[in-house]
Amino acid sequence: MKAKKSRLQKSGWPFFTPSVIIISITVFIPMIQALITSFQSGPPTNMQFTGLANYQAMLHDATFKSAATNTFLYLIVQVPIMIFLALIISTLLNDHRLRFRGLFRTAIFLPCITSLVSYSLLMKTIFAPTGIVNKLLLDVHLIGARIQWLTDPFWAKVLIIFSITWRWTGYNMIFFLSGLQNISDEIYEAAEIDGSSKVHTFFHITIPMLKPIILFTTITSTIGTLQLFDEVNNITKGGPGNATTTLSQYIYNLSYKYTPNFGYAAAVSFVIVVAIVILTVIQMRLGRDDK
Repeated sequence: MKAKKSRLQKSGWPFFTPSVIIISITVFIPMIQALITSFQSGPPTNMQFTGLANYQAMLHDATFKSAATNTFLYLIVQVPIMIFLALIISTLLNDHRLRFRGLFRTAIFLPCITSLVSYSLLMKTIFAPTGIVNKLLLDVHLIGARIQWLTDPFWAKVLIIFSITWRWTGYNMIFFLSGLQNISDEIYEAAEIDGSSKVHTFFHITIPMLKPIILFTTITSTIGTLQLFDEVNNITKGGPGNATTTLSQYIYNLSYKYTPNFGYAAAVSFVIVVAIVILTVIQMRLGRDDK
């Protein structure tokens, strides 16, 4: 029995080893090089070791503080809204009595597969001062003057949050739909017989049974939001001023827009890595089942 088990283990190495080598070359080695770079400063052709100087500089960098604040604001506001919307929509679209469910699912998922640049430019056009959104709001007399979605610091943040939510809600909806289809209809029938309302059933049956998927989507959404770049760069370019700048956009600017400072950019990138690790651990601890 032991000999058979040993042969099975050995037969797995040819399948396992190439993956480890490829991941090491494309992921782990660059990460180590980036970590080393974060302790260096100077022009790209002559970088010198400066210890923690890059990390200390962040404490006095107003742009970094603004980018970090914006990034965590998007995270705190947008991720819960998106997860809750995805839960509600997936529950509605899982109803067997609903006609054209496939059409609705496709329509809500479509934004996820559109080009990031295309949809960002679309949002920029729709929410322009003379765009359709301002026109509709003026026509129904909800506002007295055009909202400056692209140049007002507050409304620019609102636009970014709306854009991310519009694009990624359908992505999370698919995960919740797959989870809902694995919940037996008998559970809902029993709850209905016991007189449970739709709202009570949603909060006391659906959400608890989707807990692992909620944890997964929350972690992936957190990682994606902390790395937010395309929407901000294409819609507002981080403006007005640095009102909508994110950490990922600041890293890009440090590397390719300003005078190249790869050491400082690498240091900022590891702030994102640390934030992702800490938030993931917290979410996993909060989401684990103690029973």
